[in-house]
Amino acid sequence: MREALDNDLAISQPRMPAQPLLLAMCGLPGTGKSYFAAKLAERVPFLILETDRLRKVLVEHPKYTTGEHRRVFNSCYHLIDYYLTNGYSCLFDATNLNEEFRSYLYDISDSTGAPLALVHATAPQNTVRRRLKQRKADRHANTYSDAGWLIYTRMIPVEEPVQRSHYALDTSKDINAVLDQVVEWTESAGQIAATNLK
Repeated sequence: MREALDNDLAISQPRMPAQPLLLAMCGLPGTGKSYFAAKLAERVPFLILETDRLRKVLVEHPKYTTGEHRRVFNSCYHLIDYYLTNGYSCLFDATNLNEEFRSYLYDISDSTGAPLALVHATAPQNTVRRRLKQRKADRHANTYSDAGWLIYTRMIPVEEPVQRSHYALDTSKDINAVLDQVVEWTESAGQIAATNLK
């Protein structure tokens, strides 16, 4: 997994910020998390850790079991800590559906000093269903997700409200307002944190 991410860094060569930041997406499959993450990364130099992609680096034929899920996420937490400590801002593109999983990100933010922002992506069920159906039909080369409608419906009961302050993103609407807000956060959080380091 680290080799794949190091290759990403070698290709993109993002500038090293004075203060690395941590941004985590949250939301069910098909809610537009990866689309938003990609648009944000066009404006802010983040290293994207996408669980759908990294799962297939770690496990050649994913079974999507609870044990596999924990293994993927635990590996990602270690990698996020590693890259933040080495000066890179990280964007964690994952479901992060409940506070148990999000608590690891809170701890990483506290231990590394990296300011954390959460973006909770949602979309109406009919929109999600259409997207997932389209994804299955197209088998887009630019998506690593295997989640379909069945997986989406199974995950609905697992989702918990985000307890901390976060950006609410409805991707069935224009995402640019939230995108601008998050970019503004990266600028202000980076400046404040860098000042505090002096």
